[in-house]
Amino acid sequence: MKRYQDYAVLLLRIAIGAGFLSAILSRLGLWGEYSTGWESFLAYTEKVNSFIPKSFIPSIAIIATILEAALGSLLLIGYQTKLAAIGASILTFAFALAMTYSFGLKDPLDYSVFTFSMASFLLSTIPEYKWSLDEIISKNSNNN
Repeated sequence: MKRYQDYAVLLLRIAIGAGFLSAILSRLGLWGEYSTGWESFLAYTEKVNSFIPKSFIPSIAIIATILEAALGSLLLIGYQTKLAAIGASILTFAFALAMTYSFGLKDPLDYSVFTFSMASFLLSTIPEYKWSLDEIISKNSNNN
C-alpha cells in the first residue's frame, strides 16, 4: 500500500506544480492559440480583486505570477516541497477568498480553487517525498 501512496504523492505534487505553470504559460502567451494573454489576466485580476484599488492590480498580477512560477517549479522538482506546498495552499486560499468576495461562492467552487488549496495543504502534511530533490538531498546528507 505504501508504494501506491508514494505514487499518489508524486502525482499530486506534479499536478499542483503543473497547474501553476500552465496558468503562467497561458498568461504569457506560450500556449499559442489557447493562451489568455497578459492583458486578459490583468483584467481578470482586477475583477477578482474588486476590493483593491485599480492602481495595485499590475503589482498584484506580477507578484502572483512570480509566486506561481516559483511554487510550481519547486513542486515539480520536489525541492523544499513542504514549504512550497504550504505557500501554494496559502496563495490559492487567498485567491479563493478573493473570488468568493468578488463573485460569490459558486465560481471558486466551479473552478476547484478550494480543492487546489486543500490538496496543497494535504501535500504539505506528507512526511517524506519520494522521487524528489528533497529525497536526494536527504540521502546525501545522511551518507555524510
